Amino acid sequence: MNLVTFSGPPSSGKTSVILKTIQAIKQRGLKVGVIKFDCLYTDDDVLYEKAGVPVKKGLSGALCPDHFFVSNIEEVVQWGVKNKLDILITESAGLCNRCSPYIKNIQAVCVIDNLSGMNTPKKIGPMLKAADIVVITKGDIVSQAEREVFSSRVSSVNAKAIVMHVNGLTGQGAYELGTIIEDCENQIDSVKGMELRFAMPSALCSYCLGEKRIGEQYQMGNVRKINMED
Repeated sequence: MNLVTFSGPPSSGKTSVILKTIQAIKQRGLKVGVIKFDCLYTDDDVLYEKAGVPVKKGLSGALCPDHFFVSNIEEVVQWGVKNKLDILITESAGLCNRCSPYIKNIQAVCVIDNLSGMNTPKKIGPMLKAADIVVITKGDIVSQAEREVFSSRVSSVNAKAIVMHVNGLTGQGAYELGTIIEDCENQIDSVKGMELRFAMPSALCSYCLGEKRIGEQYQMGNVRKINMED
């Protein structure tokens, strides 16, 4: 089975891109399934069901969705193997720009949109810098010059990635993305023992454990203070 991880900031168009890409892949006779990760609520699984795609969803609740992903990815893979999927796609929650839900030797796709601002690529950490493919969405809303400048900014941050435009509404570019995903030769039946491409965001402080009160006397563990000196 081929495992592909999709991630990206909130509302960047991940679900729309995945749906259009699956339509293109299914035309080749391949069976594709999706695991949707989110924080508090999602109805994206309904969209996948309507499209006839095997789907499961997982809500992290009060936990970091990145840590929730890593804690459950092996069970997710076994679900895909059990259902005899050719390709299993995991869609992350809309993550903070520091997150990095990628695994070594597993295809990684980052979805960002042209409307997020020209400097956004520089603000995104491993989620963009460690991706194999960067999909830029909503290019139909901006000018050609803005599309080219944004693509250039992405390439300056991640020179090794394939940068491509996909329209989540019309599906333009989805066939090409599906071809790249299909051609991946990293077939797996387990991710046990594999490593993340980058360490997760680290935090274990009193607020992680439920503290609500503000003040230094209530702060313990991994706490970082801003430098306010001139």
